[in-house]
Amino acid sequence: MLFNSIEFALFLPIVFLIYWAIGYAHINDQLKLRLQNAFVVIASYVFYGWWDWRFLLLIAFTSFCSWGSGLLINPSRPPHEGRRMFTPKFWMIANIILNLGILAIFKYYDFFVREFGQLFGISTESLLLRIILPVGISFYTFQALSYSIDVYRKKIEPTRDIVAFFAYVAFFPQLVAGPIERATNLLPQFQTNRKFSYDQAVDGMRQILWGLFKKIVVADNCATYVDQVWATYDTQTGSTLLLAAILFTFQIYGDFSGYSDIAIGTAKLFGIKLIRNFNNPYFSRDIAEFWRRWHISLTTWFRDYVYIPLGGSRPEIPAHIQHPVLYKKLIIIRNTFVIFLLSGFWHGANWTFIAWGAYHAILFLPLILLGQNRKYTNQVAEGRLLPTFRESFQILLTFFLAVFGWIIFRAETMTQAWEYICGMMQFGTLRASYRFFLPNESLVYPTNLYIVAMIVVEWLQRNKQHGLEVLNTSKHKWLRVAFYYALVWMIIQNAGTEQTFIYFQF
Repeated sequence: MLFNSIEFALFLPIVFLIYWAIGYAHINDQLKLRLQNAFVVIASYVFYGWWDWRFLLLIAFTSFCSWGSGLLINPSRPPHEGRRMFTPKFWMIANIILNLGILAIFKYYDFFVREFGQLFGISTESLLLRIILPVGISFYTFQALSYSIDVYRKKIEPTRDIVAFFAYVAFFPQLVAGPIERATNLLPQFQTNRKFSYDQAVDGMRQILWGLFKKIVVADNCATYVDQVWATYDTQTGSTLLLAAILFTFQIYGDFSGYSDIAIGTAKLFGIKLIRNFNNPYFSRDIAEFWRRWHISLTTWFRDYVYIPLGGSRPEIPAHIQHPVLYKKLIIIRNTFVIFLLSGFWHGANWTFIAWGAYHAILFLPLILLGQNRKYTNQVAEGRLLPTFRESFQILLTFFLAVFGWIIFRAETMTQAWEYICGMMQFGTLRASYRFFLPNESLVYPTNLYIVAMIVVEWLQRNKQHGLEVLNTSKHKWLRVAFYYALVWMIIQNAGTEQTFIYFQF
């Protein structure tokens, strides 16, 4: 079920009313909590099964095994039980292998079989499974993995409440495309009675509205032009290819951050707080800041569960190492490439995603080796309306570095990515680029205005949690209401064919 569909527009209010009707029923709090959580599971499974009900068996199996692994790991058991054959570490590793094995079969098996066949020049067509990729499998798999790892690390106690755990894994607002929640944040919220908050719900509605604007008005309009250009990229001018690359940069941001805004806003309607997934990444002053602000839940997942366990930027140096400084730098380089390559491969079984990860690792390395990767942790132009000339240059440079990365990400093959970039670099064809910003360009001109509107709002709200967050609800209320109505009007005007979210494929 898509957030930008009529079905969801009917689904959400029905679920909302039933959920809070249970929450205010005249029954004891414990039963009320269990009924609410059970209803969340049912609603989430309806939401997820809308695509293909068969995949419900997969998410239920993943949830059950991860829940059971937590009980088997149970690091708080008496010491004498630690001598049993199957130790807590065994059960944690077993759950990791099981979940990653399922992910590998559905997402990566055919890729590796094809590559193996091409490498040795043999036909592997008969070995391919050709399984449909379950929507959101990478997201809920990582969410389930983090639970068993955190139980093993004693960051959270294993829960015996299977209903609450199933609600944690399958919570429908963030089930399909994140944010990737940790059990330490989300699971306790399903173990605590929730009260309806009018202010929180209203803020959630604002965030949903902003997310729909970014998706339907910005991203989907960009997609129309971008798809046309990519379909005939080998016949396009350099200026056209450059413009399409820039528009795709805004498309993927409006699409994915728009989904996150809708997910977080929807969760607020149910008294649930999800983590922030985007923090104005295109206002970043270097690539390290960009990655602290883009897909935050995935970036921090790889940091906490892969990068730091590998030694991070402070690896242990064995006493016998003769050149400790060089050894440390080599370990940092290895760790950086590992997490970026894994991050790229997480997105899909394609060499373009791996190359995209390697590209960002190369950009990131100078910063981390020079100790500059934590240089910018505050918002740009803090306390000022406009950035300085230096900040503006840094933002533009980082933005265009991201643009080149998104070309690799968008391409279907490495050959296509190379040809696209080569075609774009034909600067002699830039003579006609100005025409895309004139009113007679019926497709691109309004899209440019929508992008500018999004940038202006998010720049002015860069210190807030989302573009429409309001702290003082009485000041200039009429102006805000008029702005909300304008957003609704633009959404309705641009709501045509339902376009799926880009990250549904991951």
